[in-house]
Order: sequence, then structure tokens, then C-alpha cells
Amino acid sequence: MSDASPTPEPETLEALQSRHRKEQRDLVSRITQKKKQASKKTRKGVNDECEQLERELKERQAHELAVQNGEAVDVEEHEQGPRSSEDEAQDIQDDMASLKLNGSTPESKESSTNGDSTEPRKKKPNRAKARLARRAAEQASMIAEAEREAANAPNPRELERERMATQLQKHGLALHEIRADGHCLYAAVADQLQTRELSLKPRIGVTIVGQGEQEADKKLEGYKTVRHAAADWIQGHADDFSGFMEDPLPEHVRKIRETGEWGGHLELLALARTYGLRICVLHSDGQVDRIEVEDEVKEKEEIWLGYYKHSHGLGEHYNSLRKEG
Repeated sequence: MSDASPTPEPETLEALQSRHRKEQRDLVSRITQKKKQASKKTRKGVNDECEQLERELKERQAHELAVQNGEAVDVEEHEQGPRSSEDEAQDIQDDMASLKLNGSTPESKESSTNGDSTEPRKKKPNRAKARLARRAAEQASMIAEAEREAANAPNPRELERERMATQLQKHGLALHEIRADGHCLYAAVADQLQTRELSLKPRIGVTIVGQGEQEADKKLEGYKTVRHAAADWIQGHADDFSGFMEDPLPEHVRKIRETGEWGGHLELLALARTYGLRICVLHSDGQVDRIEVEDEVKEKEEIWLGYYKHSHGLGEHYNSLRKEG
């Protein structure tokens, strides 16, 4: 008795066309979402990627249809693209030359068959081109339908904004937009501290070996002061943080202090500790991450940040959420 698995039944033409329509709808939806979320800097790359995806899908589907219908010649024509007017003119010249070699013309053939009639012989329609034209029309119709469906699909950016507005009202908060760059987390914390009349100077100071008084006392912009506070705390408590870093500790600290590297949970934890804060991070779905440290201080100052995943082309973003009134 053979153990070979049964050969799967070949895909019918109807099933193939149905699958193609679904693939085209899915691709249009995917492309629409990509273009909606693209920023000015990434738009060209996104457009190039979308064109490549469309081209690959069309070529693959044309090949599958040709194989289904046993039309290898049609696939070659599809891949080569439409024939130019020069090519068609050359075909006509070749046909005329062939007729002259045979000693007859379309008029003479018609005359010999129909007497005095001089009506030229009609050229047979090109069935392969007609099939390709029908397929192109079907694909254009399916793409238009998929684009309509994608246009009516919810925009993740707008949906997140609407949900966040509901959460802000629930918690009595007002949105204060922070510029979307690598400093947004630190700028949002600085805005919270300043609007609540809290000092940007850390409540718990950290002495860094090799850092002179002149550097420590240098006047910095708000977000830079917060960056330095996070870097100093992490550097002074390396054992608590180094196991969660991708880079070595010195490089991680350098990026926080000197570059526009984005901040995340580790940096928020360091800021909660050095400033003695409870940092509340609000998400559009209502989740609130409360970052604080258990210590003897029961009543901590509380600041609020808004976390946005889809609202900015650069990716994840933090805004400052101020108390209303």
C-alpha cells in the first residue's frame, strides 16, 4: 500500500479569479494604509515600494492565468508590454512584402472571389490581445473596488486621536502637543514639571565621577536638563539598568545625554526615581501605565504623558497631558 499523499486537485479558473480579486483588494488596502501613514521624508520610498508590490502582483497573476489557460504566448506579450506603433508598422510592411512575393494583393484576391468588388480583406481580430484587454479591464474594476473599500476603512491615526480625546475627557486632561522628534519624551516631562511649578533639578541628586561643577551647573534647555537627569541616574545605578540595554552602558548613557535618541520605559523609570515622581502614561485604549518607586514618600507629585503609536509618521510619540483648569 502506497504512503504517498494524494495529489491536490488543480485550482479551477473560477477559484483562481476569486483568489486574484482578494489578493488585489488586500494589496490596495495595504498600499492605502502605507500611504496614509507615510511622512514627507518616507513618502518617496513608500511610493516606490507600493509600485513594486503592484508590479509583482500583476506579473504573477498574469502568469497564473496564462498557465491556467495554456497561453504561454500571452504571458510573453504581457511581460513585454504593449507593442509600439513602429512594431505594428513593420508588421504591415512585412505583410505587404509577403503579398507581393506571392504575386497577389488583397484587392486582386477579393476581385477573383467576388468579381468586381474592390473591398479590402478584413484582418482577423487578435484574440490574444482581446483576452489581455478583458483581463486588464477586470483588474482595473477590481482595483477600483478595493480602493473604495480601503478608503472607507478606519484610519488608525484618526481612530487613535478620537479614542485619546475620549480618555482625556474622562481623566480631566488637556492635550499639549510636543514636537515629534527624538526628544518628545523628555520635552513632555519637562513641560509637566514646568507647568506644575516643579523644579527641573532632580530631587535626588547623583554625583558622577569626572563631572565638574561647571558642567553640572550649566544652564540647559528644559528637555536637555531632563535628558541629563535620566542619563545621570542610569549611570549612577548601572546594576539596575544594564541588563535591559542593547548597547553597553557608556554608549547608552552617551546617546541619552548627547543625541536625539528616543526614550522609553527605562528612561521613564530613571526619571520617576530621580525626580521622585509618579509618571502616568495614558494610552488611547484607556490603559494607564503608572511608573513610580516604592519609598517612604507616600504622596508623590503626579505627571501625565500621552502615548501615541499611530499619530506621527516617525512612529511612537509622547505628548504632555495637562490638568484642565
